[in-house]
Amino acid sequence: MEFFTKSIETTGGIVVGLGAILTIWGIINLLEGYSSDNPGAKSQGVKQVIAGGGITIVGLQLIPLLSSIFSI
Repeated sequence: MEFFTKSIETTGGIVVGLGAILTIWGIINLLEGYSSDNPGAKSQGVKQVIAGGGITIVGLQLIPLLSSIFSI
């Protein structure tokens, strides 16, 4: 059962990392959109920041709950 617990912890770390990268990329797009007054980049940046935040929350809140399934 320790294998499943370690796998879930690793998966959580990967998901949080991907969410953070997406959030950072969204912030870069937002800055690019505001610096060149590009509405397309602003829109894409906002979507990426929100999606990255959502993915990070899933990685921090939901994935650790999976370990309780295997601890029984």
